Amino acid sequence: MIRAGQPGPVTDRVAIEEPMEVRVNGAPFAVIMRTPGADRDLAAGFLLAEDVIRSRDEIGTIEYCADADDEGRDNTINVTVLGDAVARLEVRLGDRRQVMMTASCGLCGRRTIESLQARVSAVAGHWRVAAATIAGLPDRLRTAQAVFASTGGLHAAGLFSLEGELLLSAEDVGRHNAVDKIAGRTLLAGQHPLDHRLLLVSGRTSFELVQKALLAGVPLVAAVSAPSSLAIDLADQAGITLCGFVRGDTFNIYSHPQRIGRIGSGPVGTIGTDRLCDP
Repeated sequence: MIRAGQPGPVTDRVAIEEPMEVRVNGAPFAVIMRTPGADRDLAAGFLLAEDVIRSRDEIGTIEYCADADDEGRDNTINVTVLGDAVARLEVRLGDRRQVMMTASCGLCGRRTIESLQARVSAVAGHWRVAAATIAGLPDRLRTAQAVFASTGGLHAAGLFSLEGELLLSAEDVGRHNAVDKIAGRTLLAGQHPLDHRLLLVSGRTSFELVQKALLAGVPLVAAVSAPSSLAIDLADQAGITLCGFVRGDTFNIYSHPQRIGRIGSGPVGTIGTDRLCDP
């Protein structure tokens, strides 16, 4: 470590990143780079996002593979799917690109955005939440980020009630993984659709994160950083309220502002955007 220009030894804590192989009905499906923990939730949420499963009833078992070698025994998990999910699995295995899922990867194995939107419909959620509640979400999530506090190296996602109570949180080296862990846990608990819940993510909002929220039925997604243009487009089409730059007592609303309560006497509206690319 260098401090005040002087080098010296120091012990630093770092977040763990390891590969997890996901098998479905015994067939290799994907390798996800993740932070170990809540692996069953992660596998369920990932397969929901990949449109292999659509409900808890289509999941038989989620178990670590006993036939994996010693190094991979805690990093190889098999999901048994049932019913219509079996046919969808065959389709997904046929059209997936054979790639390794990195911690920064969302739906890397799918070929087109159109294929992801094929079965998506608009979310429900005919309610309003106070602007102050949205502004207070990052501080509440931060109190649950124990590993981030000691390493500074993890993303987080939090699921909140309409009153701003933190109900569930997850940390991971991958933003997408953190959301999948929440989506998977609530799916396995039979709580979908999450139409009376708020989702906060600790980084930027990409198309994939909005897609995952949509499949879980979450009507409002907020982030401490910026959304992408495609995230805004999908949120607008899907009826999702998308908030960004939630910092201090300010934030931007990019779609469906009707769910945010008025601030003072002024109306709540969406913010305009200019679309930029790398010159």
